[in-house]
Amino acid sequence: MTKQRHDSHSTEFGLWLRNQGEIDSRLGYVASNLDYIWNNYKTGLWMLLEEKRYGKAPAFYQIALFKIIDAAAKRDPNYRGFHIIKFQKTSPEDGYIWLDEKRIDEKELIAFLRDFSL
Repeated sequence: MTKQRHDSHSTEFGLWLRNQGEIDSRLGYVASNLDYIWNNYKTGLWMLLEEKRYGKAPAFYQIALFKIIDAAAKRDPNYRGFHIIKFQKTSPEDGYIWLDEKRIDEKELIAFLRDFSL
């Protein structure tokens, strides 16, 4: 059965999707939002970012979808990867930060977002 949201972080369309039996997750259908497409319009560099709060990891189906997107995007020489930013709580200001499972601080996060690399 399609997992229902337990918070208010959805749109009316997202809520509608979750209530359609014909496209239920038990039939293999899943949806995942992508949190950020990070771009420097002056250099053309860009990357994809998934944000996770409270130390959670992406679900298995998200990882599978992200791998598909990452493989397709790698054809662009300006693409700088798919990255997961995980917060201990909700943001860089209230706990630890992990970037692709490496613990970093707020200054390193800013540098990464500015330079597209650590």
